[in-house]
Amino acid sequence: MAFQDQVHEECGVFGVYSPETCDVASTTYYGLFSLQHRGQESCGIVVNDDGVFSAYKDLGLVNDVFTPQILKGLGTGNIAVGHVRYSTTGESDRANAQPIVVNHIKGRMALAHNGNLINTHELREELELNGAIFHMTSDTEVISYVIIRERLHAPSIEEAVNRAIGRLKGAYSLVLMSPAKLIAARDPHGFRPLCYGKTADGRYVVASETCALHAVSAEPIRDLEPGEILVIDKNGVRSIRDHCGKVPTTRCVFEYIYFARPDSVIDGRSVHAARLKAGEFLALRHPADADLVVGVPDSGLDAALGFSRASGIPYEIGMIKNKYIGRTFIAPGQAAREDKVKIKLNPVAEVVAGKRIVLIDDSIVRGTTCRRIVELLREAGAKEIHMRVSAPPFIRPCYYGTDIDSCENLIACQYSVEEICRQIGADSLGYLSLEDVVRLSGDDRAGEYCTACFSGNYPTELPTAGRKNYYDQKISERKKGSVFI
Repeated sequence: MAFQDQVHEECGVFGVYSPETCDVASTTYYGLFSLQHRGQESCGIVVNDDGVFSAYKDLGLVNDVFTPQILKGLGTGNIAVGHVRYSTTGESDRANAQPIVVNHIKGRMALAHNGNLINTHELREELELNGAIFHMTSDTEVISYVIIRERLHAPSIEEAVNRAIGRLKGAYSLVLMSPAKLIAARDPHGFRPLCYGKTADGRYVVASETCALHAVSAEPIRDLEPGEILVIDKNGVRSIRDHCGKVPTTRCVFEYIYFARPDSVIDGRSVHAARLKAGEFLALRHPADADLVVGVPDSGLDAALGFSRASGIPYEIGMIKNKYIGRTFIAPGQAAREDKVKIKLNPVAEVVAGKRIVLIDDSIVRGTTCRRIVELLREAGAKEIHMRVSAPPFIRPCYYGTDIDSCENLIACQYSVEEICRQIGADSLGYLSLEDVVRLSGDDRAGEYCTACFSGNYPTELPTAGRKNYYDQKISERKKGSVFI
C-alpha cells in the first residue's frame, strides 16, 4: 500500500424503500453497521420523506456518528440511502463523506458510491469547462454531475443513470434516490458487489453485501448483474439491462480474499467457502511440517481453518485481536498506525510456546506488520513460523477501488519470495498462486475475475498517469500558498 502494510478498505452502500412511511433511518443504521468493515473513515444517511431530504454525515464509525438523537432527528420516511467510506479517491475529509445530496432543476438526488472511476480527471475537466463547480475531491461528485447533466434531457432519473453509464469508466456500485424512487446500478464489468432483498413487511433493501440484508431481516433475492440498473418505486421492482453483457465480467477477486465479511454471499458464492478453499490450496502447494495452524484475525481465520482441514495439522486460536481497535490503516499518520499495530494483536503464549506454527494471513503489502506479528510470536516462544498467504503477491497498482497505488511501496516488487521470507523473519513463506486465486469460488468462474494487482493484466484502459488524488494535492498546495499555472 502507499503508506502502510494493509490493504485499504473500499466503501459500503445501502438503500431501503418502504411502501409505508416508517423509521428507515434506523434500518439504514443497522445496515451500515454490518458494512462497517468496508469503510471506517466516515459515514452518512439521507432520509426521504415525501420528497423532503434529511441528511447527516461525519467522520467516524457508524456507532459514534449516529447517536440516538441524530437518528431521531432524521425523522421518518419511505426511502433512505447510506454509506460507509474509506477514501480511494478524495482525501479523508468531512466534505467527502457520503451520501451526497444534489439539488437540481428537476428535483433532488442523493447518491452513494463504492468503487473508483478511471476517467475522473477527464470528466471533471469537461464539467468544469462547462461551468460545474465542485465542492468535493472524490469521484462521487463527478458521477452525480454526469447523472444530473443527463437528467436535464432524460424523461426519468433511471434513464439518466442509464445514459450516464455510457460515460463512466471503471468500477462503481451506486445506490441513489430521487423524491420517489430508489435506484441501484452496477458497472458493466461487475467489479464491486451489489445485491438486493426484501423484508417480510414489504421493504426492499439494496446493499453491498448480503450480511447487511440479514442485519435488517431482509431475505436476499439476488445480486445485480454487471451493467444492470434496478429501479424500485410504488409500482414495484424493474430492471434495465441495456449495458449487461457488453464487456467481459471481471469481479474483484479480493472481495473473496479480504474485503467482504465471511458470512456474505457474493454473486451466489460463499465468501467463507472461498477462504476455506484458499487455505486448502495453500496446504496442497505449500505444505509444512508443523504442530499448529494459526490464523491472523480476522480475515486469515477462514483460510487457516481450510489449511488445517486439508493438512491434518490442528487449528488453534494462537492470536487474539483487540476488537475495539479499528483496522490499522484507518489511523491517519504513520506513527498512529504503528501504535495501533502494537496493541491490536497479541499471541496466546500458552498455545504457541515451543510449537512449530503455520501462520496464515490474507496478504503482505510492505511487510512491516507481518514482520511485527512474526516477532510477537517468537517472543511468545514459537519454535518455527511458516508463513502462508491466502493471496498472490501484489505487483501492480489497482485502479478500481482498492487503494494499491504504487509499485515502489509493494514489497513483492522489490524482493523475491526468499528475500521477503528473510525480511519478515519467517522460516518459510508461501503465497496462493495466480492459478488458484481465480478458482476460489468455483472453477466455472475462473475467467470472470480481475487479478490486475497480482498479474498486471488490466481489464480496462489505464487512467492518465499521475492523476490519482490530483485534486487533493492541488488543494493541499493551495493551503500552503502555492501558485498554480
